[in-house]
Amino acid sequence: MIDERGVAAIVLAAGDSRRYGKSRNKNFELINGKEVLAYSLNVFDKNGYVDDIIVTIKNDEVYLLEKLLQELNLSKNVYVVIGGNTRQESVYNAISDTNRDIVIIHDGARPLIRDSYVSNCIEEMRYFKGVTVGVKSKDTVKITNDNNLVVNTTNRNNTWIVQTPQCFDREILLSMHNEYKNDLVTDDCSLLEKGGYDIKMIDSDYTNIKITTHEDLDIVKKLVKK
Repeated sequence: MIDERGVAAIVLAAGDSRRYGKSRNKNFELINGKEVLAYSLNVFDKNGYVDDIIVTIKNDEVYLLEKLLQELNLSKNVYVVIGGNTRQESVYNAISDTNRDIVIIHDGARPLIRDSYVSNCIEEMRYFKGVTVGVKSKDTVKITNDNNLVVNTTNRNNTWIVQTPQCFDREILLSMHNEYKNDLVTDDCSLLEKGGYDIKMIDSDYTNIKITTHEDLDIVKKLVKK
């Protein structure tokens, strides 16, 4: 616990995996005989700061999740929440289902999460209302207009590729979800940014890959073997 505040880990696994190109949820693909989702669940289960775990899942895949949870036999309480039609809705459903002071949100499709990412995010919550891991961009990033004409070039030293986990004061995040529920965002940091809150970036590494395509899965399999 941080400053006597409770922590809930939220693992998102309710996506439709459209870009993955299979009818199967990528979170249940196998890496070395172990489900993608299992890697994240095991990390959160062993972390000393996390009190309990919430997993978002589609209604018709609850049976797959329950089967996995039985096999993993985790030591912490795991609560299953039905996800929404978007990532934003899934997060909202999850943070509405807990009374913990801090929530740490992670994409289940990032199986190479490390315990240090989780602990570092939660520890920074002493000083900030929102924290995320990420890596500095290796490439020069161009900003374009709707006609694909370059309007700006970012400073690479200040350009980050955002990952998960991301950690938040639950009440503030819930408030931002309610206030900006009609604004489409791709991560929860964006909501706090809209509300004027500072977001702390902390380093992770380039192996913290989100599995989006089959090629990503192949890369993660090779990294796990190493």
